[in-house]
Amino acid sequence: MAKSIEEKIEEHFKSILHDLHIRHYGKTEEINSSITRALKEAESKSGGSGMNYPDIQLLLHNKTRRDIPVMIEAKGTKGKLEKLTPDGDIELVSGGKNPKYAVQHFAVNGALHYGLAILDEGTYSEVIIVGINGSMLNEEGQVKDPEIKAYYISKKNDMVPKELVDFDFVSMNQSNIDMFFTELDRLSLTEAEKEKLKRDKEELLEQSIKGIHQRIYDDASIKTLLGTNEKLYLFCGLIMAGLTTEGVKPLEVADFHSNDTPEDNDGNIVLRRTKTFLNKKNCSADKVDMVLNYLKPVFEKRDLWKPTNGESVIKSIYKQIKEDILPLLESSNIHLDFTGKILNSLNDWVAIENDKLNDVVLTPRFVTKLMARITRTDMDSFVWDTCMGSSGFLVSAMEIMIDDAKKRIKDTQARECKVENIRHNQLLGIEILGNIYILAVLNMILMGDGSSQIICGDSHKEGPKFIKSHKDTFPANVFLLNPPYSAPGKGLIFVDEALSRMETGYGAVLIQENAGNGQGDVYAKRILEKNTLIASIHMPADLFIGKSSVQTAIYLFQVNRPHEADDIVTFIDFSEDGYSRQNRKKSTQKVNLRNTDHALERYDEVAAICLGKKPKTSYYTEANGLVIRDTVTLDGNDWTFNQHKTIDTTPTEEDFKKTVADYLAWKVSAILKGEVSVDV
Repeated sequence: MAKSIEEKIEEHFKSILHDLHIRHYGKTEEINSSITRALKEAESKSGGSGMNYPDIQLLLHNKTRRDIPVMIEAKGTKGKLEKLTPDGDIELVSGGKNPKYAVQHFAVNGALHYGLAILDEGTYSEVIIVGINGSMLNEEGQVKDPEIKAYYISKKNDMVPKELVDFDFVSMNQSNIDMFFTELDRLSLTEAEKEKLKRDKEELLEQSIKGIHQRIYDDASIKTLLGTNEKLYLFCGLIMAGLTTEGVKPLEVADFHSNDTPEDNDGNIVLRRTKTFLNKKNCSADKVDMVLNYLKPVFEKRDLWKPTNGESVIKSIYKQIKEDILPLLESSNIHLDFTGKILNSLNDWVAIENDKLNDVVLTPRFVTKLMARITRTDMDSFVWDTCMGSSGFLVSAMEIMIDDAKKRIKDTQARECKVENIRHNQLLGIEILGNIYILAVLNMILMGDGSSQIICGDSHKEGPKFIKSHKDTFPANVFLLNPPYSAPGKGLIFVDEALSRMETGYGAVLIQENAGNGQGDVYAKRILEKNTLIASIHMPADLFIGKSSVQTAIYLFQVNRPHEADDIVTFIDFSEDGYSRQNRKKSTQKVNLRNTDHALERYDEVAAICLGKKPKTSYYTEANGLVIRDTVTLDGNDWTFNQHKTIDTTPTEEDFKKTVADYLAWKVSAILKGEVSVDV
């Protein structure tokens, strides 16, 4: 029986491996028990049960016994080396009648399927996948057009495949293995890849949360049992109970026994594990008590812990959280705004309780990051937010601060000490609403525990003190805020108070734009008496689509330097930020935010403009009218972009030509209709 081209492809590359003295294994050969177990337990390439059989397998190792499995998949058809998504990712799910089509019919995609199965098993933290292909044979039956593509996948890179450019099997020869492993170690995620990874995972996280919320919404018995805040507490409690905690066995679904007794039930299990989780995170006793006091009324509800058909509602929902949400939170080296996604989900369905004034609005992560950047946040900053919500601003600031420390401090011990100091001493957040406060605590704990100075209280009374001998002094030099717009001065009262309690640094506020056009009461003028307005950024009108329709702006200030009449302010029209938004509430609708026009580059450019740096792009310039540099009065009533935009009413030659063309078009049409006569 004649051999297929695919078999010839296998033989071709096996011959290369043989000549290089690289030990290789065939489809049914076993390298070791862990790889065999991984391939056996993973779903097959068609999506069902059954063993997975890579065409060729390798196990690379160096002198220190660093072992890296290599999964190789062969195809024998032109164009079947690799299939990518429109975003450039290796396709795993194609949809339609055969969702695993790409995995079955493309070499790299099939190899990726095997590689991920090995990483999921847990023994190995890195793997190499290789796709091999060809479609033509010469007269001697040899492959005429062999092609190969390889990727390195590791947990340190959050499972994002990194292409091994110009890959050749010779690099895997034992004499070259040390150099090859060194090259692998140099492969790391670019900033763009990190941003894309975060965005993709946050979208998946949001859909998972919405899926659970949809189920609660559709179940009449649960829907009527839980108020909006109680749904929030249900999510938070189950997450805290389920997160891996050092020194404590992970909470498994099987640990919920659905007992029908007030003394020993699934609700009590969650409360006990949550308390353990908070104590292990070194939360203060009063913070632990506060969180548990919010959770108890929910998890003590009998209808949630009593068994129905042998299973409680708590156990049923935890099963979904364990499967869909916890892996996302625990598998990534980047922080996902989990609590913000909860807030988004609840806002989609019904307004947050005690949000009658529409004041609980989640600031998008890309905006919080922009504001942290333009306030010059670095590893030595002391950052505070007096209306912190779910702590989105502090999370973005902490990420920037920690990244800066990792880049600037070379000594490992000193770097670790600095990072701990950032988490515990350089962030301060205040939130008056207890139901939102619990989200902030969880968010900062997930970030690596920056919850030390997360305060539930009134920001008019809490905050930095400047008595230098006072133990509570917090030398704030970065202020970030999205205030409640119903507060005096459209929220500027919070800005005025905060900046007056700072000695140096910068502050940025995302606020209803008309707070700066004369509707900011006395506060806008008072702010300028002690602080300098540096920039005014006109934000997209649909920034808070589905929640708030107000036009917003970012106002950037230099602290403790009175604004002078001839100071130049930079005004930026950022209404087109590169993102497209849709108001999508149902869990079946996937994406409500898409980067459709270089959003990352646009945000980088605006940051550069505000920081006085040379932008790498030119979407916003004085030439195209999207940047204006002008002075403002000291009355605080002309801070908006449109107030400084000059509309040129002088007719141009093009205007004249258009007018003549319009007139002639009308005249011809009127003549044809007999409405006017032809002039002789």
